[in-house]
Amino acid sequence: MEKRSFGMTGMDITLIGFGSWAVGGSGWAGAWGPQDDEEAIGAIRRAVELGMNWVDTAAVYGLGHSEELVARALDGLPEADRPYVFTKCSLVWDESSEVHNVLKKDSVKRECEDSLRRLQTDVIDLYQIHWPIPDEDIEEGWAAMAELKDEGKVRHIGVSNFDVSQMRRCEEIAPVETLQPPYNMLDRDIEENILPYCEENGIGVIVYSPMKSGLLTGKMTPERVENMPDDDWRKTHPDFNEPKLSYNLKLVELLREIGDSHDAFPAEVAIAWTLRHPAVTAAIVGGRGPAQVDGIIGAADLDLTEKDLNRIEEFLE
Repeated sequence: MEKRSFGMTGMDITLIGFGSWAVGGSGWAGAWGPQDDEEAIGAIRRAVELGMNWVDTAAVYGLGHSEELVARALDGLPEADRPYVFTKCSLVWDESSEVHNVLKKDSVKRECEDSLRRLQTDVIDLYQIHWPIPDEDIEEGWAAMAELKDEGKVRHIGVSNFDVSQMRRCEEIAPVETLQPPYNMLDRDIEENILPYCEENGIGVIVYSPMKSGLLTGKMTPERVENMPDDDWRKTHPDFNEPKLSYNLKLVELLREIGDSHDAFPAEVAIAWTLRHPAVTAAIVGGRGPAQVDGIIGAADLDLTEKDLNRIEEFLE
């Protein structure tokens, strides 16, 4: 699988990497509904087997469970085959499973130790601040991240969901090596300022939700949304309900037409579209089982034509 230089990190990463948000399972505010652990482990292993050389997770996914599953999936792999592991901090939970945003130094450092333990590793390849909240504590949190790097607990540090002004504030303390923002055909706000800033400053970008959380896969229907578990956050999200849902599914039909001309799935077209942007290093793609991984792996090799891109742009306009 093709690799790209990941900003200033020195890592070369594959165009797609495995995202383990959904496999964290139920029991927390950002859940995607129940998840079979063995299927999750199988999905991660299948992704690595097919060539993905990085896995993205976060402490909060499944309230620690996703990180534990990543460790189980990678256990026993030869060092040469082991993918990079990226994780995140700043979302912590209490005894009642309520999640809170915290960027205090002691919390960031404690979270890192907890993630190292759950991931069963001595060093994290990329450690990221999940959200820039509370805004007034960004500098304190970023200073703690820089200390973790100096201490050798993490190799590289980055941010997620930050805007340009927030990244600039971090730069006063230590370089921002990477950014993880949402990006897909229906969420394009980062094209105006954020992606140009990253490109100009050598910041590597891994985008999340390239398939709009499953909406652009070609497998979403009104019936499927209706039958989602009550703890799947998508069930009540406006993009998955009318009046937006009908429009979004018409876009999927266009992706299906384009995909048919390339022997590709709509999901692969959606992912490849994000990779066309010169500031995007790679895309995070989720999969809840091995079969779902098989349905997206072709995105890394899919070159959309100018005609394809124009058709998508005309629809979106």
